[in-house]
Amino acid sequence: MRASMRGSMRGSMMESMIRENACRNASKRRDYDPVSGLNCYGERFELYVPEKKPRKFYLPVEMRQVKGVRLITEHGSITGALRSLLKRKPSETDVDLFWLRLCEERYKYDFEFFAVACIEVLDKKLSQYVRFRLRVSQRRLLAVMETERRKGQRVHVQIVKAKQMGFSTFVQIYMCWIQTIHRENWHSVIWAHDMTAAANIRSMYEKAIKEMPAIGGVEYSISSFGGMKNIKVIPESGSRITVGSAENPDSSRSQNFKMAHLSELAFYPSTVTMSPEQTEASIVSSMTDGPDTLIVRESTANGVGDYFYDQYQKAKAGKSIFIPFFAPWFWLEIYEMPFDGSYYLHNGRLKKGTVAEFVSTLNDYELTLWRREKECTLENLNWYRFTKAGMPSDSLMRQEYPSDDMEAFRDSGSPVFNSDDVERLRPGCCLPVAVCDVVSACSPSQAVVNSQRRKDVLSNLRLVTDVHATECVLGDDVLLRFTRGMNKLWVWEYPDREQRVRNRYLVVLEPQKGTSEGADYGVIKVYDRYWMMTGGKPEVVALFYGHLDMDITMWMAAQVAKLYDDALLAVECNTYDTASKHDDESEFIFEVIAEYYDNLYSRTPADKIREGAPVKYGFHTNRSTKTMIVDNYKAVIREDGYIERDEVTLDEARTFEEKPNGKKEAKAGRHDDRIMNTMIALYVCYEEMPMPYVVREKINSHQAPMRTAW
Repeated sequence: MRASMRGSMRGSMMESMIRENACRNASKRRDYDPVSGLNCYGERFELYVPEKKPRKFYLPVEMRQVKGVRLITEHGSITGALRSLLKRKPSETDVDLFWLRLCEERYKYDFEFFAVACIEVLDKKLSQYVRFRLRVSQRRLLAVMETERRKGQRVHVQIVKAKQMGFSTFVQIYMCWIQTIHRENWHSVIWAHDMTAAANIRSMYEKAIKEMPAIGGVEYSISSFGGMKNIKVIPESGSRITVGSAENPDSSRSQNFKMAHLSELAFYPSTVTMSPEQTEASIVSSMTDGPDTLIVRESTANGVGDYFYDQYQKAKAGKSIFIPFFAPWFWLEIYEMPFDGSYYLHNGRLKKGTVAEFVSTLNDYELTLWRREKECTLENLNWYRFTKAGMPSDSLMRQEYPSDDMEAFRDSGSPVFNSDDVERLRPGCCLPVAVCDVVSACSPSQAVVNSQRRKDVLSNLRLVTDVHATECVLGDDVLLRFTRGMNKLWVWEYPDREQRVRNRYLVVLEPQKGTSEGADYGVIKVYDRYWMMTGGKPEVVALFYGHLDMDITMWMAAQVAKLYDDALLAVECNTYDTASKHDDESEFIFEVIAEYYDNLYSRTPADKIREGAPVKYGFHTNRSTKTMIVDNYKAVIREDGYIERDEVTLDEARTFEEKPNGKKEAKAGRHDDRIMNTMIALYVCYEEMPMPYVVREKINSHQAPMRTAW
C-alpha cells in the first residue's frame, strides 16, 4: 500500500510539473512585436492606424504629444489627418510619406522599433543577416539601461553573462542609436581584452551603419578618421568610434568619450605595470557625465578574486554606482530541446520516451534548478543535459552556461578548493564585536632596541577598543573598513575569563612578506577549540592583519597568545628563514621570544628534544607540508569542520589556484596570507594539539561576561 501511495505521489508530482511547464512555455512565448510595440519596454498607449498593418500600434507614452500621433488620434486615420491638412483626398504616396515621417520620429523614443526597422545582424544559427529583433535577455538589459538613461544621468551597468547572449551586439547598436538618432559629435570607445576582439565588435557596428536606411533624408556612412586605423567616424553626425585593447591601453588617452563599452573585462591582463583597474581608469578618466552617456562593463566570468569579480560584488551589494546585471543561460531561446517522442539521458544519448519519463530521470541539480528558476523549462533542462554530456567537466559547463551569478564565478578558473564547500562556511562570517589595540607596559617596537624591557611587552596586557576604528569596520564603506581595520585586532570573542581550559586556544602567525602596498600582510588569527571537548568544532575568534615590521608582528602575536590564556603560538617560519637567509639567524628570533613566552610551536618531535636535538621553532612550509595542509583543509571544509568569521579568508580560499606547473598559490594580483594561516592552524588544531580539557572552573566569577559575536 505504501508503495502504491508513493507511486501515486510521484505521478501527481510529474503531472504538476508538466502543467507548470506548459505555463512557463506560454509565458516565454507570449506575443512580442517590436513593429507594433506589443509587449515592448516602457509604458505605452494604443494607436489605431487602419491604413497600416497590424493596425493596432502600442507607442511609448512620450509620443502622445507628437503632432502626427495627435492628428491620427483626432481624425481616426492617416487619411483623415491628411485630408484636414491638405484639404483634398490624399494619395497613397502621401499616406506612405506621412507614415515614414512618423516612424522616423518614433525612432527617438523606441529603441526596439529602431533596431528592427533599421538594423541587420548576423544570425549565427542561420548564417545570414536578419532584422535585429531583441532577444529576451537583450530586452531585459534594455529595460535597465533605458530606465537609467531617461533619468538624464550616465548609465552604469556591469553584465555577467552566459555564452551567445548577444550583449556585445546590443550595446553597440544601442550606442549607434544614440550616435545617429539622438546626438552629434558623441564619441564612443570599444575596449576588449585583445585587439582582435575589439575589431570584431566594431566590424559589426560598421556593417550596421552601412546597411541602415536613410533617416530624415540622411544616408549614414562610416570612414577612417585622420588616417588612424583604430578610429572611425560617422561624418553625418561627427561621432567617432575608437577601438582598443587592454594590451595597449594608452591608445585611448586624450579623447573626449561620452560612451564606453568594456568587453570581456574579466580577461584583461594584469601585469606589474598595468592592471585592469588602471586600464579602465585610463579610458573613463576623461569622460564627461550627463544625459546619454554610459559605461558598460560586460564579460563572462573568469573566476573569483579578480577586478571584474570585485566590482560586480560591490555593485551587487549596492556599494557602487554600477547596476549588476546577470543573464542565465535559460533566458536564451536557442538553449532548449523540444520533446518529440524522445529525450536525452545524462550520458547525452537519445532515448524514446515521454515527458513524464524525462521528469522521472531528473537529478538533484536539475530538480533544484527547476524549482528555483521559474523561467527554466523542461525543454531547457533537456538541452542542458545533452550539452553537459559533451563537456569535459561539470565545472566547465557551469562556467560556460551559468544558472546564477554565484555559479558563474564559482566554477570558473582553476580553484584548489571546492567552491560549494567554501561557500557553506560563509553564513558563519560576520563583522567583529570590537576592533581593539593590544596595550601593554611596553610597546613591541621597543623589544629589539631595549632588551631590558622585553618582559614588559608581555605584562599588564589588555585590549582597548578603538571606538572610531570599530565604527568604520562596522560601517558600509568597504575601503574604509579595510584601511581603518589594519594593524588592529578584530575581536569576535574575548578571552574567556570564566574557566581555565588547557589546549583551548591556538594562535597562528603568517608573517608579512615585505611592507609595500602589494605585499602579503602579516596575519595573526586566534582559534578557539573549546567545543571540541564535546564533539564540536574550532572557530575563529580574533584576527589581526597589517604591514608592520616582522619583529614587531612576532611580539604582537606573543601578546595575543598571552591574552588568550597562554595559547599555543605557531609561527610560519619560512618568511623568517628567507629574510635572514640562514636557519641559525631565524632561530635566534624564536629563541629571543621563547625566553619570555614559552608556549611556542616546535616542529622538532618531543622524543628528539628529549634526546638532545635542538628545538626548531615554527611551522615550516615546503612542498611536502604545503600539500599536507592543503589536503587537510579540503577535508575539513568538506565536513564543515570549523567556523570561519572572516569573509576575506574565504575569498582567498576561492582565489587559491593550482598553476599549470602544479604550484598552489594565490591568483595573480591576489593574496593568500589569511588562507595559509588558516590551513596551518587547522592542521595543527586537528593533527598535533591534544584535546582541550577543563583545568579550573570560574577564575573570576564576579566578572561580567564579555560581549561576543553571537
